[in-house]
Amino acid sequence: MEVSVLRSARRRKTVSARLVGDVLEVRLPSWMSAAEEARYVEDMRRRFERRRSTEQIDIEARARRLASQYDLPLPTTVRWVDNQTSRWGSCTPADGAIRVSSQLAAWPSWVLDYVLVHELAHLAVPGHTAAFHALVARYPRAERATGFLIAKGLSPDD
Repeated sequence: MEVSVLRSARRRKTVSARLVGDVLEVRLPSWMSAAEEARYVEDMRRRFERRRSTEQIDIEARARRLASQYDLPLPTTVRWVDNQTSRWGSCTPADGAIRVSSQLAAWPSWVLDYVLVHELAHLAVPGHTAAFHALVARYPRAERATGFLIAKGLSPDD
């Protein structure tokens, strides 16, 4: 992804970015050091590339298909989130909302499917009990996906 950096003396603290055509335009304060600039530019580039990859996956349709396939409750909403860096997803059983880390968009589809099954199972069983694990075990690649996530530094029961 091509990046254009625009420094501004009027900008005091904030860093922002937007796509202009195929160019990522990063705006930052003029006082910022080259090292800080590099860190922010890389962070913004990563965010926009991740967003681009999530747009290619209809996560809600995928969750509905998996819920039907593994006889799990249907969620009310499923969405990508960028602020989950130490867990793969989260679920609020009370309102049926599922959030999935956008990092997963770059990983194998069977890992994403496992995470969705894991979160869908929480709609039926909120905790990580034996009943919960029995629901998740319906997914045939559950053990393999758990190993993959552990290798990526994510705990299996978050």
